[in-house]
Amino acid sequence: MDRNQMNRQLANMRKALFDQGYLDEQFVQLEELQDDANPNFVEEVVTLFYRDSARLIQTMDQTLERNPLDFAKLDNNMHQFTGSCSSIGAKKVKHECSQFREYCRQRNGEGCRRTFQQMKKEYAILKKKLEVYFQYVRQVALLK
Repeated sequence: MDRNQMNRQLANMRKALFDQGYLDEQFVQLEELQDDANPNFVEEVVTLFYRDSARLIQTMDQTLERNPLDFAKLDNNMHQFTGSCSSIGAKKVKHECSQFREYCRQRNGEGCRRTFQQMKKEYAILKKKLEVYFQYVRQVALLK
């Protein structure tokens, strides 16, 4: 595959992430901060997001196992996580976070648990898609 084909493929991969609702405008803003001085900026930010958010997810997982549920703690942790998701433009994950927080406000434990599982699923899907995307970005960069 030549460089032009790889660039088109990369552009299609990126477009699909937006078209499928995985990413939003914040991701574009991150890309705009990337320059020659820091060519891997977006990947580094996303990597930090996944590393740091794992702790919050683990904390929420443990909190959801306790009875009675501490809705205030869950909502606070999810508020932090939502902010992290917003910072990288993780649109689907952020949507699930909002849903989770609404269930916290309603004190609906079953809704929280169900939405949390869906949020983790979206989180894992996005992580895999971004890993593939950034791997391809690195391959294309090697051709330049």
